[in-house]
Amino acid sequence: MMKFDIFSRKWVKRVIIFLGISLGIWAGMIIILAIHLFRYGDVITAEPSDVIIVLGSGLRRDGRAGDALWRRSLWASRLYQQGYADAIICTGGIGRGQTRSESDACRAILIDEGVPADAIFIEEKSHSTEENARYAQEIMTEQGFQSAILVTDSFHMLRASWIFDQQGIAHTRGTVPRDWVARRFFIQHFAREIIALHWQAFKTFFNLPVSNIPFS
Repeated sequence: MMKFDIFSRKWVKRVIIFLGISLGIWAGMIIILAIHLFRYGDVITAEPSDVIIVLGSGLRRDGRAGDALWRRSLWASRLYQQGYADAIICTGGIGRGQTRSESDACRAILIDEGVPADAIFIEEKSHSTEENARYAQEIMTEQGFQSAILVTDSFHMLRASWIFDQQGIAHTRGTVPRDWVARRFFIQHFAREIIALHWQAFKTFFNLPVSNIPFS
């Protein structure tokens, strides 16, 4: 009985040490990931392309664009007006409890900003960044577009770019300026994105199918 107790204590100690080391490694990886996420999102690589793709985001209860969708749409209009592309794809379907799609709200903002209606394509089937990429690619194929500028927030750009790479969409990054996002919201979304990147890595490792989990 004594031998078993001694063995058990040693085993427990080893497990605790192992867990402590594992936790330390994981924490270090989180810090490295956070630094990379922060830096990656701040780099704008946009260059003249066939189309600008605006990644969808949730609407308010009254059907108006939420802050994220508003700033993404506004930034896309700026890129369009600067001549980066002659067309824009708005992505995003109808969310729970809504009667209007995110892409329709995006289109309305673009038109208000002077973008011609015939230069705007809308994709109303998606409910996640993965589906944004899949259905935007369908429009690109139909229209013969070969290159795109991806427009989303800086905290979202790393995962979005990763997903669009997986989908085989040639793109550059038209990141919304970070100072357009209130600091308290930026921190909240930044932390949420760290979790979403873990999920995306898990899906990629196990080759899981595209899902409509709305992390963005």
